[in-house]
Amino acid sequence: MSSSAQSNEDSICYDCRRAGIIGLTSTAGIGSFYFLNELWYKNYERTEMHSFDDSEEWLQMDKVGHAFSTYTLSNQYYDVLQRNRMSPRKAAWVAGGTSFMYLTGIEVMDGFSSQWGWSWSDMLANTFGSSLFLFQQLKWNDQRMQLKFSYSNSGYAMFNSEQLGDNFQQRLFKDYNAQTYWLSYNISSNMASDKAFPRWLNVAIGYGATEMTTARINYYDVNNFNRTREFYLSFDADLNRLRWKKKWLKQTMKILSFIKIPAPTFEIRSDGKMKLHGLFF
Repeated sequence: MSSSAQSNEDSICYDCRRAGIIGLTSTAGIGSFYFLNELWYKNYERTEMHSFDDSEEWLQMDKVGHAFSTYTLSNQYYDVLQRNRMSPRKAAWVAGGTSFMYLTGIEVMDGFSSQWGWSWSDMLANTFGSSLFLFQQLKWNDQRMQLKFSYSNSGYAMFNSEQLGDNFQQRLFKDYNAQTYWLSYNISSNMASDKAFPRWLNVAIGYGATEMTTARINYYDVNNFNRTREFYLSFDADLNRLRWKKKWLKQTMKILSFIKIPAPTFEIRSDGKMKLHGLFF
């Protein structure tokens, strides 16, 4: 068999694999909508399509979560397409566009729910997340700034488990008191030489909030809750820049790259309190 024929067969093979991946992605997306319906929507009445302004809820933690979601989905899907030999530029547009459309689908579900509604501030956050991925991939073919996530049990879900979650799986998505979102920047990525700092070393700025038992106000004043913003400065690691000897280990680190690495952290709160954490996650 000639090398040309072999090349054509390889091309057809990868075309089939990419088509299969897109099909599986579509199926997984539909399945996840069912999961989200069970988690968020099934206990509330359906309504006509409507919008509402939730820009002041949860101290904007949900908005940061939207940006994180579109960014992370874009980044992970891009890697899948690249491993199946889609061109970098095309893969970036497909990944960024797919993640944006997926989150738009969730927004449509909100729009038909009596509990929520179509949110333009959610859509703005979705746009930011996918745009952050696309800008970096198209300009640098690299993600020098990454959106990351960390979670620590807050203890506030017990005061409103309907909204904040009854179990770990629900609280992971719904308890904004327990979540922290990070913008993690690789220090050596813009330097002419990466010898000054380890290639994997990142600095991270984090945002969180605490003492929130409802979206806008707390009804449990007897507990003296005070809705408070939290800002963090910490170190992080970009595990994708380490040299992994095993291919499966490299791919595992890629999948887990959205998780912020525990590290010493300086915290300052909107009420003026400051704290140095020896190790914060």
